[in-house]
Amino acid sequence: MTKLEELVQELCPEGVVYKTLGEIATDVFRGAGITRDQVRETGTPCVRYGEIYTTYGVWFEDCVSHTDETLLTSKKYFDYGDILFAITGESVEDIAKCCAYIGHETCLAGGDIVVLKHNEDPKYLSYALSTLDAQKQKSKGKVKSKVVHSSVPDIKAIRVPVPPLPVQREIVRILDNFTELTAELTAELTARKQQYAYYRDKLLTHSSETKICKLADVCESIADGDHMPPPKADDGIPFITISNITEQNKIDFSNTMFVPSSYYDALADKRKPHSGDILYTVVGSYGIPVCIEQDTKFVFQRHIAILRPRSEVIKARYMFHAMQSGAFKAQADKAAKGAAQKTIGLSSLAEMTLPVPNMCIQERLIRVLDNFDSICTDLNIGLPAEIEARQKQYEFYRDQLLTFAAQGETILTDRQTDRQTDKYSALIRLCQYVFGYVSIELGSIATVTKLAGYEFTKYVTYSDQGEIIALRGLNVKNGKLDLSDVKYIDESDLSKLTRSKLCIGDMLFTYVGTIGQVAVIHENDRYYLAPNVALIRIDKTLVDPEYMRYFFQTSAFWETQINRLLQASSMQNIPMEKIRKFILQIPSLDEQRSIVSTLDRFDALCTDLSSGLPAEIEARQKQYEYYRDKLLEFEK
Repeated sequence: MTKLEELVQELCPEGVVYKTLGEIATDVFRGAGITRDQVRETGTPCVRYGEIYTTYGVWFEDCVSHTDETLLTSKKYFDYGDILFAITGESVEDIAKCCAYIGHETCLAGGDIVVLKHNEDPKYLSYALSTLDAQKQKSKGKVKSKVVHSSVPDIKAIRVPVPPLPVQREIVRILDNFTELTAELTAELTARKQQYAYYRDKLLTHSSETKICKLADVCESIADGDHMPPPKADDGIPFITISNITEQNKIDFSNTMFVPSSYYDALADKRKPHSGDILYTVVGSYGIPVCIEQDTKFVFQRHIAILRPRSEVIKARYMFHAMQSGAFKAQADKAAKGAAQKTIGLSSLAEMTLPVPNMCIQERLIRVLDNFDSICTDLNIGLPAEIEARQKQYEFYRDQLLTFAAQGETILTDRQTDRQTDKYSALIRLCQYVFGYVSIELGSIATVTKLAGYEFTKYVTYSDQGEIIALRGLNVKNGKLDLSDVKYIDESDLSKLTRSKLCIGDMLFTYVGTIGQVAVIHENDRYYLAPNVALIRIDKTLVDPEYMRYFFQTSAFWETQINRLLQASSMQNIPMEKIRKFILQIPSLDEQRSIVSTLDRFDALCTDLSSGLPAEIEARQKQYEYYRDKLLEFEK
């Protein structure tokens, strides 16, 4: 038996009494008008009725608005626990939306608000007033119109279940858990959308080699909707306005006006949307692109532009994503003119630019960004689907808990979410996928350290025999370890040298003396750092250590990074912070391994004494010496 069932059985075994708000209330009154002009950033906290619809949930602690009381001719105050109802609204379904105030300041209620004072649990009462049954009571007798009104008598007539306070508080605890989970998911969706925008803008920021093109140069045509008022019809061809374009950059055809087919037929082809065209809002709520995915007949108002991309130059889905980037939006903000309604003229739109990489990269970008877009916006998958499911689950439990019907056992499962994402690693892989490689600072993907002077002085003891080797600068040569002259440290205090213990995959880099020599460790539990050698421990999920070793040996790396640092300093050494600033060009791991395999074969061909050129050179040398000696051997 759940705690809630135990409380109900103990405190109200005969059932729960339903009461009207008029019976519950200790006072009910209307607020007093607070105009927009009377709102201040500081002052007495206040609530205006519109904020109940747009800003506050079931309960709130802090007011978003304030006012100067000296500006008000009439004042109506509310305090902790009071319920606020918005008695003016735009729809029958939402009229009299309410919220509980659980803050501790005395606040002012604006006009078109009803304040209910009571002695119940404020959160419970607000939850009870948000059920489907309560909303039906609020909407009863209301007629659809542009403005819908409720009243104090309407509010006082609403009936809700009123169990004892311990039952109310247990119900609040359960419903708060659901509300909190939905809020967490919504916050995560917001974070995902920010993450998507971050990735999108990074991926759409191309190198200097990428062409930057005007829309006029990548579009067959740029037009807008018909400037003449369209004829209306009861059915026919849908007529789209900006209000039909959703936050998900889709067209909502569920509530449109219609025009006759003859009107559509008479339009120029550039004003008839086709699959692959881009719509772009240019008046009022400007800057929203929509990619047309299929040949559905519809027309649109002049506040919307239509762009027809040149398919041989730019892909429609790529253009759609590029027009959502921060850089493109900044151009839109600059191009929008006007005071009352900002407008982007078609000529200004045609001059706006975007990067146009080759078609292969565009295709990869489309696949990446379409996938992110689906995760963030598709109501059938990802977080939006989970939020919707949690919201439905919450509403089900809320209504069941607050009707006190015999439902049998109610099982509520607490769910912990642990979604941790490494944005940086993900961005690296995305750039590798799209562009083939990514340029990145070594320090952002590797640990770079050295043996501290005090560690060497206090804890290291060299000897000529042993098992544990301290790798010095002279042991790192030509990309390999040279163990012809080594020092052992078996007698050292190794427990104090954990930072300099070397593992498989670690790379050594000499930073004093013979600078820039590298080698990779291939054994565990055998090697430690000695002075003047840096340890680079790379993130092996991103970089193959052998690839990094080869990269550090390239002429380009030496010329652009090592030599530049040495020329800029009188000291022939490179500090750790400078090493961490080295820039690496990193392709995908598969590509890195392919490069390493190729270079390993070349290395063997050039250096292995048992195969390749060295073996052939040795054979030729012996052959030369044989003939040399024979040719120079004369009879005496």
